[in-house]
Amino acid sequence: MYSTAQTVQQYLDELPPARKEPITLLRQKILENLPRGFEEAMNWGMITYQVPLNVYPDTYNKKPYMFAALASQKNHMALYLMRTYLAPGKETLIQDAFHMAGKKLDMGKSCIRFTSLDDLVLEPILEVIASTDMEKLIDAAKAAHPAKK
Repeated sequence: MYSTAQTVQQYLDELPPARKEPITLLRQKILENLPRGFEEAMNWGMITYQVPLNVYPDTYNKKPYMFAALASQKNHMALYLMRTYLAPGKETLIQDAFHMAGKKLDMGKSCIRFTSLDDLVLEPILEVIASTDMEKLIDAAKAAHPAKK
């Protein structure tokens, strides 16, 4: 579900209690593992973790470059990890951890869908977030979206 909230707190306040608690707890874990330089904001109707425009202003869509996001959708909650899309080894790390934990991974190209925090294996997810290098992410973004001439 798309939110028009302007702040993270407004977004959280809109959530029903069954969604507010897990989103809030996962947000806290993300913030604890968020590398320096990235910012938390509201974009695309979700809580996003992104490269500030003053660091990388030449994005293909003129918006901050997102590497992760957290959202409450109609039938599930979702954690978007663009880093797994840009670094396939990270996707394997998450897949292997879910397999070893005996949990079903409901993952699209970069979206991990869940209905409760118990559905997740947090350690590899937080490792992917913590290991995200802003310069490498920007380089990957530039390679994926070369400047128009």
